[in-house]
This record gives sequence, structure tokens and C-alpha cells, in this order.
Amino acid sequence: QVQLVESGGGLVQAGGSLRLSCAASGRTFSSYAMGWFRQAPGKEREFVAAISRSGAGTYYADSVKGRFTISRDNAKNTVYLQMNSLKPEDTAVYLCAAGPIMGDSDHLYHNWGQGTQVTVSS
Repeated sequence: QVQLVESGGGLVQAGGSLRLSCAASGRTFSSYAMGWFRQAPGKEREFVAAISRSGAGTYYADSVKGRFTISRDNAKNTVYLQMNSLKPEDTAVYLCAAGPIMGDSDHLYHNWGQGTQVTVSS
């Protein structure tokens, strides 16, 4: 129903920053909670961050709390993930997803983007 497209990934040195964007095409973007997940080769998909429909509520994985910030601009149909103090272990494909409520389970989300690669060099 809602189409999601991530952008902003790339190669960055450890300690650097990147800002990912997830642009949504749909009439009811503000009715969806949004989440960011990541997946590295040979590893399971991992929850990163989530945000409520209004943007007032946020939730982070312990591994990124204090370094990453999720936000949304409903007027622009866009969700962001600001990533600071990046570490090599943050290297992964990052995907955004939409669902009825925020949470850390991928089963909560019904629409997914294609993903964007983030590579952090040491």
C-alpha cells in the first residue's frame, strides 16, 4: 500500500556521521508507526529504532541509544535516522518499515523499503 524508499547510505570512517532518509508515497503516512532495521551478512535482521505516528514516542536498541536519533516529518512523508559516532559494527543494510504500532519486532511492520548500504571503516 505505502511505498518506502531509503537513501543517504554510504562509506564513512569510524566516528563519522550519516543521515538516512525514508521517503513514503501514500495518502495516510501519519497513520503509520515507522521503524529502522539493519542486516549484516551472515547475521539476523536487527531492530535499530522506532517512532510513533505523531513522532512523540521513540524507542532505540541499546546498541545505538545515545548515538542514533530517529525523527519524522509528516508534512514531507519522510522518516530520518541520524547516525553519529559510527562504529565498524554499524556496517549493514539499513531498511525502513511501516506498521500500525511502534515496536522492536519485524512482524509489526507490513511495508518495507529496499534498503540502503552503510559501511563504516576502522
